[in-house]
Amino acid sequence: MRTISVLGATGSIGASTLDLIRRAPQDWRVVALTANGNAADLARLAREFGAEIAVVADEASLPALREALAGTGIAAAGGAAALVEAAARGADVTVAAIVGCAGLAPAMAAIECGKTVALANKEALVSAGDVMMQAVERHGATLLPVDSEHNAIFQCLQGNDLADVRWITLTASGGPFRDWSLDQLHAATPAQAIKHPNWDMGAKISVDSATMFNKGLELIEAWHLFPVGLERLRIIVHPQSVIHSMVEYRDGSTLAQLGPSDMRVPIASTLAWPARMDTPCAPLDLAAIGELTFRAPDEVRFPATRLARQAAEAGGAAPAVLNAANEVAVAAFLAGQIGFTRIPVVVERMLEQLALPAPLTLDAVIAADAQARVRARELLETL
Repeated sequence: MRTISVLGATGSIGASTLDLIRRAPQDWRVVALTANGNAADLARLAREFGAEIAVVADEASLPALREALAGTGIAAAGGAAALVEAAARGADVTVAAIVGCAGLAPAMAAIECGKTVALANKEALVSAGDVMMQAVERHGATLLPVDSEHNAIFQCLQGNDLADVRWITLTASGGPFRDWSLDQLHAATPAQAIKHPNWDMGAKISVDSATMFNKGLELIEAWHLFPVGLERLRIIVHPQSVIHSMVEYRDGSTLAQLGPSDMRVPIASTLAWPARMDTPCAPLDLAAIGELTFRAPDEVRFPATRLARQAAEAGGAAPAVLNAANEVAVAAFLAGQIGFTRIPVVVERMLEQLALPAPLTLDAVIAADAQARVRARELLETL
């Protein structure tokens, strides 16, 4: 039996993780579960899995959490410091799935324990990649990628040498607007943007898929996780989302990881690594799928991948600025304040206007993120 903590237990990644644990209770003991402010669901999960501690990031939700856990013996805590303390309990496996920069410090705390961290927080590597990867090496932690694309690459690289890699190709579904014209994109609504054709995801990441910023952020993540050089990382649009990524080697062999559009597959890969475990996912039926198609990304209609590559090439705080500006722009789009095609405009202008020194610590990353958000909101007022 191994111990596990799930940071972001009430989100989609947390729910999928706990579903797998629920199916193999003899293999796991839950240490900590956290949520942003959903005290009722967090308490229910803490009771079900017998967690040692439940933590809400929003301290206003702490009284409700304490009331819901009264008499159970499960500790309740709230606030940013409590999240970090929960992550630092040193579970054998910590699933880091807190969305946004709120997940940076807890992810770092888990890394500093020197155990296994299953990383689902994009900001950790996009905004703080250098700082995080240095911490992984310094503390001897094992960092396993949860994102389906990076997990696919991880699986395709097993037993091989990075020096033998010719290309790493991340696949992109293209999102709900992949066949839309620019005129149609100008008129796209939030309701349309969050209807992903293949994946069941939250609103923000669904919009990122629609703009292709999701793939741009993943390009930066892959750059940190698999150091083959930015020039060896490619993106291809694959509407069926069956091939999750590919690795081509110098002998001409290409290895691809295929699977259903279900996050329980990559999560199971990280939980069981280096072994395998059962999942309830239906077997892949290629005959029923019929065909797999591919196309080059269109960076005229979807400039996000170009901007992400530029940010990675610039280095320093540029990826953090890109991520922060995108989050602010997506929130404004979802609130009906700007149009869909204004999202990359905000990001590009921020990259042009805000040059910050390279952050050397996690606090510096968080400060750069905060400054970029302030400037991005100021920019929004002029659009």
